[in-house]
Amino acid sequence: MIKAHNFHIPVMGIGFSIDTPIKVAQFGIDSVVSLVDDILIEKVRKMYCTKLDIPYKEISSKVKDFRAKRITSYLNLISDIAEEKFNELKAKNINTEQIKEYFEMLPQNSSLKKEFDKLSTKNFSFSKIKEWFNENMQMGSIDVNIMTKVDKDNYEGKEKLPKEFNDAHAALRGFANSHLESSIVLSAGLNPHLYSYISTFNDFFPDTNGNIKKKIILKVSDYRSALIQGKFLAKKGIWVSEFRIESGLNCGGHAFASDGHMMGIILEEFKNKRNELKETLFELLSENLKSTGKTIPQEPLDIKFSAQGGIGTNEEHSFLLNYYNLNSIGWGTPFLLVPEVANVDKTTLNLMVNAKEDDLYLSDISPLGIPFNSLKGNTKDIERLKWINNNTPGSPCPKRYVALNYEFSEKGQCTASRPYQKAKIEELKTKNLSKEAYEREYTKITNKTCTCVGLGTPVLLNHNLENKAEGVGVAACPGPNMAYFSKISSLKEMVDHIYGRINLIKRKDRPNVFVNELNIYISYIKEKIEDYKLDINPKKRKELKNLIKNLDISNKYYFELFKNIKDYFSNKKDTIINDLEQIDININKLSKEISNL
Repeated sequence: MIKAHNFHIPVMGIGFSIDTPIKVAQFGIDSVVSLVDDILIEKVRKMYCTKLDIPYKEISSKVKDFRAKRITSYLNLISDIAEEKFNELKAKNINTEQIKEYFEMLPQNSSLKKEFDKLSTKNFSFSKIKEWFNENMQMGSIDVNIMTKVDKDNYEGKEKLPKEFNDAHAALRGFANSHLESSIVLSAGLNPHLYSYISTFNDFFPDTNGNIKKKIILKVSDYRSALIQGKFLAKKGIWVSEFRIESGLNCGGHAFASDGHMMGIILEEFKNKRNELKETLFELLSENLKSTGKTIPQEPLDIKFSAQGGIGTNEEHSFLLNYYNLNSIGWGTPFLLVPEVANVDKTTLNLMVNAKEDDLYLSDISPLGIPFNSLKGNTKDIERLKWINNNTPGSPCPKRYVALNYEFSEKGQCTASRPYQKAKIEELKTKNLSKEAYEREYTKITNKTCTCVGLGTPVLLNHNLENKAEGVGVAACPGPNMAYFSKISSLKEMVDHIYGRINLIKRKDRPNVFVNELNIYISYIKEKIEDYKLDINPKKRKELKNLIKNLDISNKYYFELFKNIKDYFSNKKDTIINDLEQIDININKLSKEISNL
């Protein structure tokens, strides 16, 4: 069945999209829930049960396998709520506002929309229309996300539990045991043991017709990563149903910088090699299914391809879909300004509405050591600076989801935690560094923020839930695209913007998504150069030269692309070409600077 919409709402932080499916699934919109924080998940489950008068039984941390059980219970709950809302919608009369809203939000060229318009203008019986609704209206998919490397060991007392009780493994089990028929989005790269663990659950395997109850979506940054991870899973009998290509830096949350190859050139490679990829993976899949005696699909399975990161206009949306033959485009950051969709507290929402380019920056605050898109003035940063000024740097660590550093503890510590930062600063004092070098290293240590709490806090604030352990600090993580969205919008307004029916961007100076991506990488390389100046070596020099070489290749690719495009960007082509020529000048300057280091 063809999807109702050609966009999806990606995972947004830990809490921003934790209950988004309840709000959008009834309209046929796919969205993604984070499975990082089972403590938050349990609080939200209790809140919805109380609100909707549904029996609630607490799953305490004393229950065996509590993390997986909390996740299963929550996913079953939001699935039931979303399905009930969808069924109520289907049961309504054709002339009701809710039915009109469902179809008005569909893309203009939707066959579903066209058929509905026909039904609306003819005198069909209610039973006939209801029969058509049941056959054609679709509920959005309730997908889930696991960051594969956030897979902390867990203990019972002093005894380490088996790997299956690690955080990511337990989250996977929670999804596998739920009654959802949807997808799990795996991000942050290959985790061999976790990927192998998938094959212990029957719902991830195809039946003879190629149907899979629980599908795999891989979020990847390039073709090579997709091929390596896809082959690993296929050899286990697991099919990747979708590759979700994300721009390295032009996105929200954690930013996995590429080696200088931009999204366009990466999408081109997927476009040219998709059949080769599909055939390679299906051959490996069939070999495994045959050797293990499992059902082999009668025909090669389908693979979908989608992209996300920095897209902001209908023209960009349509171009990506059509030129690169994509199935869906991810819109994340703009939906942070849609209270109907995302959980954002009033203070953070106000900061986002007023944010300009300089307020949105790539930070090193993440305890995972991965660049993290951040927003100046966010309340978690204010909280962090207050602790530093009080000479007690570091955060209390109430949840320990990223306690993945083993320098000072065999059970692991979070690099944003107070005990870790205290130990690290004491170690720093013994190094007899210059004042400048000491300050630089001290800042690197104390910059880390408790994101696993800060990214979930807005849910607690919005719903007046107990937050004694978490506090009130919010770690906001919009992408750079937030600078061009400045209006709190309704769901329908944002969907209308995506499909080009209205325009929510009032600024006239927003650069094209690909131009913005190149400029972000130029800033990234400049920062790298400044950082490496203090301690340059052949390895770092090679890294910089490779980055600038690939950036130059991507810029030349974009130049040829826009020069030859005929059906898109006609009003802005000259501006885009001029921007790319200026970027070429900046690349040459950086190349000379790197050579002179």
